[in-house]
Amino acid sequence: MDFFNILSMIGGLALFLYGMHVMGEGLSRVSGGRMEKILERMTNNPIKAVALGAAVTAVIQSSSATTVMVVGFVNSGIMKLSQAVGIIMGANIGTTVTSWILSLSGIESDSFVIQLFKPSSFSPVLALIGVACILFSKKEKKNNIGMILVGFAVLMYGMDAMSAAVKPLADVPEFTNILTMFSNPILGLIAGTLLTAIIQSSSASVGILQALCKTGAVSYATAIPIIMGQNIGTCVTAMLSAIGAKKNAKKAALVHLYFNLIGTVLFMVVFYTINAFVHFAFLNQSANAAGIAVVHSVFNIAATFVLLPFSKGLETLANLTVRDDTAEEVTEESSLHLLDSRFLDTPALAIEQCKNAAIQMSELSKKALFESTTLLHRYDEKKAEEIFKLEDIVDKYEDELGSYLVKLSSRDLAEKDSHTLSILLHCIGDFERISDHAVNITQAAREMFDKEQSFSNKASVELEIFTQALKDVVNLTFEVFANNDLRQALRVEPLEEEIDYLQAEIKRRHVKRLRKGKCTIEMGFILSDVVTSYERVADHCSNIAVCVLQVNDDAFDVHEYMNKLKLSEDQTFETFLKQYQDKYVLP
Repeated sequence: MDFFNILSMIGGLALFLYGMHVMGEGLSRVSGGRMEKILERMTNNPIKAVALGAAVTAVIQSSSATTVMVVGFVNSGIMKLSQAVGIIMGANIGTTVTSWILSLSGIESDSFVIQLFKPSSFSPVLALIGVACILFSKKEKKNNIGMILVGFAVLMYGMDAMSAAVKPLADVPEFTNILTMFSNPILGLIAGTLLTAIIQSSSASVGILQALCKTGAVSYATAIPIIMGQNIGTCVTAMLSAIGAKKNAKKAALVHLYFNLIGTVLFMVVFYTINAFVHFAFLNQSANAAGIAVVHSVFNIAATFVLLPFSKGLETLANLTVRDDTAEEVTEESSLHLLDSRFLDTPALAIEQCKNAAIQMSELSKKALFESTTLLHRYDEKKAEEIFKLEDIVDKYEDELGSYLVKLSSRDLAEKDSHTLSILLHCIGDFERISDHAVNITQAAREMFDKEQSFSNKASVELEIFTQALKDVVNLTFEVFANNDLRQALRVEPLEEEIDYLQAEIKRRHVKRLRKGKCTIEMGFILSDVVTSYERVADHCSNIAVCVLQVNDDAFDVHEYMNKLKLSEDQTFETFLKQYQDKYVLP
């Protein structure tokens, strides 16, 4: 084997790894994040969990990615450790699909029909179709399908290039001696573990082993221990992702490690004990790509069936390794745990988590606002302190969500996810400002309490009607945001305009009462502050609703959009406005 063969082998390996990455990326994008989101559907049925883990891994072509996501779910509190065990086991089965795809490269026959099934025969056609989809189609789905086809073609070309480059090694005695050394179960296990730990993909390391089989120098005695080691080496990715995570996330990574360790030890003890008496003849035969796929599948399926009944034992073992000091307290900031950095590699899932966190942020902001309005009639210092605390938490949400969304914006996002990200970036600031106005209203109520003053009866009645309009616009807007409801969004702007009218009318009536000596200037300032805060909250609600409409219509000129909305030919705006004018009538 000369220098140029080595270059060919390195180039083939690079193409192989890149093709696997591109194909996996394309598959993940075509699924639109649905596969990843399915993992969130917590199941207490272990068999369903195994099937779920296998299916998701088969689609996204990476057991490491599945396991890292599961670690993220456990870290975020979305999934319990007991629910993660089955999915982790299933991921090991799902990863065997890749080895079967790669085994197609080993097809050899003089039959024309069988030759058509060989990747070297149909890969060029797939590559051509894939490139055409990427270059000539503007539709995102077709571009993603093109990525899958091109990725598969590059993967197979890399596999063939590796296989061709290593074939001369069959005539090199030193290479044969090294492989013979790995037929020692312990050394083979270590070699497989190290190789997989370095490239962090059991699928890729199995592919490399399948390519080496083309030399004819790899026997099953060598291949089996290496495959066993590959299953241990793939745990490195999950273990690294658990660094700095919560204890439950560390436990999930340990479950993955213990499952593969115990499965490997059991398999090797049973297999080599039987071999000591039976002496399996096939161990000395040259392994082929299909044989490697069989060994890989049999081990992972057998290990899952044997250890699935003992899943509670694996959980207990992880609990003993990482002990809990105290139960983690559930707080109003718990949803921030959804913003796990592990999800950034699966943008569709990360967007979903951001949306959930933003909905929780909106609920906290609404709670602070609604609580503040009650203080205007009956002040409670304890409740006031709670509102200040809620505002601090909402501020934290804005900081954390904003930073996370900025990181996410640099990722390759689908069009739908890009729209959602735009809405989130625009709206979290409005949620934070609404909580600020809740604080302003609370401070006004505290000032009234300290000065032992109150609104006149007429002012109280007017403010009660205004408060109901405010609550209605907030409830409506937050529902629009949570459900991306475009029809309901059209109702927000007319209600905001009615609130503008109510603010102006209440101020006008106060001035009238002031002239008649029925109200004090001091209370007038407080009333003005309160109704101004109400009106500005409605403005922020308008911003949120308009943003939802804008992003979905791809319109970004706010003033032009608002004018178009108010001058709608179907009179929708005027109809809704008339409804609100009839509903909120000041006495």
